[in-house]
Amino acid sequence: MTETNPTTAATEQKPRKESLLANLLINIVIPTLILTKLSGDSWLGTKWAIVVALAFPLLYGLHDLYRSGKVNFFSALGTISVLLTGGISLLELDAEYIAIKEAAIPGLLGIATVASLYTRWPLVKTLLYNDRILDTGKIARALAGKGTESAFERTLQQASWMIACSFFLSSTLNYILAKVLLQSPPGTEAFNEELGKMTALSFPVIALPATAILMLVLIFLFRRIGKLTGLKLEEIMVQQ
Repeated sequence: MTETNPTTAATEQKPRKESLLANLLINIVIPTLILTKLSGDSWLGTKWAIVVALAFPLLYGLHDLYRSGKVNFFSALGTISVLLTGGISLLELDAEYIAIKEAAIPGLLGIATVASLYTRWPLVKTLLYNDRILDTGKIARALAGKGTESAFERTLQQASWMIACSFFLSSTLNYILAKVLLQSPPGTEAFNEELGKMTALSFPVIALPATAILMLVLIFLFRRIGKLTGLKLEEIMVQQ
């Protein structure tokens, strides 16, 4: 009987890290280039350019689902967003619907974050305070030992509101960006180019500020945990 090396088994089970470069290329760079450069009648045409451009992030999301073997909520939400953008564009509906869709998704996430505070499963625990990032068991024991559990719950509530604000900021910026850029009638080459520009600008204009806020929330959470438990950062982080 062949014994399994625990180290090897742990290595095999460890999920592969997502490539940031591949993510940017497939979700932003390639769709942008297709929409802005290949929408003319001499290339793909307006409708096929949309289909091909949006196929990249859609297939990337499906591949992520196949690779992980489980539904990633945010990846699934991104896939739904891509399908809605494609459907609205191909049906040549008013661009206002895309602006509403762009604002609605992060807006609903912000509402869900606040609403989750009144359940047993606050969203902040899924995003930041989880076993993939922090040694929650050690933190819980340290909080109990110092009698600071209630103070920590207030900290999680504060972090949740900060996260909700980052989603509401994304919602507002999404809507403004779509309203400013999408000026041409759907089904035209100009509209595709504007959609491509919106895709390209979504990262620096929307993703970066929202990510910066999330990083600040994470720093706030780490500092509060350290203060309430007396543990150092290296003691509460999960060893990779």
